[in-house]
Amino acid sequence: MKVIMLYRPQSEFARGAEEFIREFEHRTSKTIEVVDVDSPHGLNLMQVYQVMDHPTFLALSDEGSLLHAWAGRPLPLINEVSAFAAEKSRD
Repeated sequence: MKVIMLYRPQSEFARGAEEFIREFEHRTSKTIEVVDVDSPHGLNLMQVYQVMDHPTFLALSDEGSLLHAWAGRPLPLINEVSAFAAEKSRD
């Protein structure tokens, strides 16, 4: 499983989303893939998973099936997202 956060870095909500990621990784030692909604990858994900708001967190199975989504504000709780996130790789 993995979690992707779709957000717009140059928006009024960017700071809160970025702080969430830092705090999440600090507390859980897990990762969230961060994707700009304006990038080609971000636009594709928004279309595939019918995302209409940002920031949006997508919890995906290893096969790419949507398990859960949190859209807009307020941001989800760290514990809610942690259940779906992958452990950090130890490169």
